[in-house]
Amino acid sequence: MVKKGDVILKLSNTNLILEISNNEAAVSRAVNEFQNTKINLQLQTINRKQNLIETERQLKQQKRLYDYNQELFKQCHISKEEFDRSNEQYDATRQQYALLIDVLKTDSIFREVQIKSMEAQIQRMDDNLKVIQGRMENLKVKAPVDGELAMLNPEIGEVISYGSRIGTINILDSYKMRADIDEHYIARINRGLTGDFTFAGGKHTLRISKVYPEVKNGTFTVDMEFTSPIPSQIRIGQTARIHLELGESEDALLIPRGGFYQSTGGQWIYVIDPSSDVAVKRNIRIGRQNPKYYEVMEGLEEGEKVIVSGYENFGDNDKLIIKNNKNNQ
Repeated sequence: MVKKGDVILKLSNTNLILEISNNEAAVSRAVNEFQNTKINLQLQTINRKQNLIETERQLKQQKRLYDYNQELFKQCHISKEEFDRSNEQYDATRQQYALLIDVLKTDSIFREVQIKSMEAQIQRMDDNLKVIQGRMENLKVKAPVDGELAMLNPEIGEVISYGSRIGTINILDSYKMRADIDEHYIARINRGLTGDFTFAGGKHTLRISKVYPEVKNGTFTVDMEFTSPIPSQIRIGQTARIHLELGESEDALLIPRGGFYQSTGGQWIYVIDPSSDVAVKRNIRIGRQNPKYYEVMEGLEEGEKVIVSGYENFGDNDKLIIKNNKNNQ
């Protein structure tokens, strides 16, 4: 007896262990690369900011020199060439400062996008690793339900593939009956039909819960659930004769199945006249049928005797004369 979650069997998979090791190494490498990239980006940002600070200092110096030379040029203390050089130097430094600010902003956006992308990649790798590690836990074959371990035949060194069936657990508190039914009834069998059978001195009722439409060897299969208490003595693999209700009970006129149907198609039959030793052809209409009987809808009355054997030797005669062999009576 096993409980849900009990470990029944432990398997080993060296390829899986190697795969996990490779994935763990790949995750470690990715984390190291991410940290190095993050450090390099931070150092690059620091250098950008240092350049910006230095350029800002130079810009302030160039601004002061430009303003000073501008006053001197107005007073004609310096030449125009010297004033133009200070103006050009100040303008170049100002453009360089603006460019460094744009580069710093662009680097900040790029750094943020790159860091998020690498973090997402590492997260995906970590999730994949957890999935693979979870497969290690799946190497422990656990009972999915409470029940009786009925079959388990593994051997040391046996290779078990994915999806292989290695055992069976019988759920002892929930049984169903499986019945094979002649294909003749396949159109009349549906879910919900009821049936019953006798077992251990009691009558038990069932209901069809599933119909398997595949026909094999002239039969198809249905599953039936108990609608009455399950008998305590029942065991898996036992057989019983089930009486299945195909519809409401009703009276009908029946004749046994016979070879006459192949000759007449069920359109007529020889009826024996009780007052004489003569059988007369009479038209009839056949309705429902089963493996044992035909239902006669028209043409016969209850108690009349008919010939149901094959008609191959009777030809097209409307009457048959019946002779009794007294020696064989």
